[in-house]
Amino acid sequence: MALKRIMPSLLYDGSGLVKTVKFKNPSYVGDPINAIKIFNEKEVDELVVLDIMASKQKRKPHFNKIADLAGEAFMPFAYGGGVKTYDDFVLLFKLGVEKVIVNSLIQENPDVIKRVVDAYGAQAVVASVDYKKNLFGSKNVFSYLGHKIKFNLPDYLKYLERDLGVGEILLQSAERDGTWEGYDSEFIKEAIHNSSLPIVALGGCGSQEDLKKILYDTNVNAAAIGSMAVYSKKGMGVLISFPDRSTIIKE
Repeated sequence: MALKRIMPSLLYDGSGLVKTVKFKNPSYVGDPINAIKIFNEKEVDELVVLDIMASKQKRKPHFNKIADLAGEAFMPFAYGGGVKTYDDFVLLFKLGVEKVIVNSLIQENPDVIKRVVDAYGAQAVVASVDYKKNLFGSKNVFSYLGHKIKFNLPDYLKYLERDLGVGEILLQSAERDGTWEGYDSEFIKEAIHNSSLPIVALGGCGSQEDLKKILYDTNVNAAAIGSMAVYSKKGMGVLISFPDRSTIIKE
């Protein structure tokens, strides 16, 4: 069986790397360049960097910093945060970003995404889909500022694939972010059932067993790790790390 992708998902706040818990209370965990150098040595499959403050602060991506990160990364590099215009995409691709991850832009200006897909192909754009439970216990997709999206999950996934033409889904549980409680396997299975797009699971991974379960007990295409990539263990200090791929194989 071919190995599925495992990738660190790093959060950037405009000055350094941070880690959140349930999308809140970001804690500083280090310099992104140093982290990327370590991931180069560990030969990770792909790297995700998300600027979690760009859209909230209504600012452009830090293109100079992204150029430094892309220049240092020896693996495929995906970036998201603050991307609003077609020219933003063009510049990011010129800087060495292989995939651009979008969230708020899907709601604000989907025509930009369509234009990028037409010019660069579906594989160049990843849709970030965040979700959490509502007051009644059902799970809703929501935007980057916590506003509920008008679609339910099946219809939203179809919209992303059919109408926008994105090439991949980054599916993240806000409630499991930074908790080390494991992936939300059932919801991920539901998403896989309702979409033919590749899906990357993110949120909650706390062990190699969590990785094995999500990669081989579901048809997910890849798994992203957040806390496991920047901490030694739950409640312990910062340690940029990546699991030994030889131990994440279906037995």
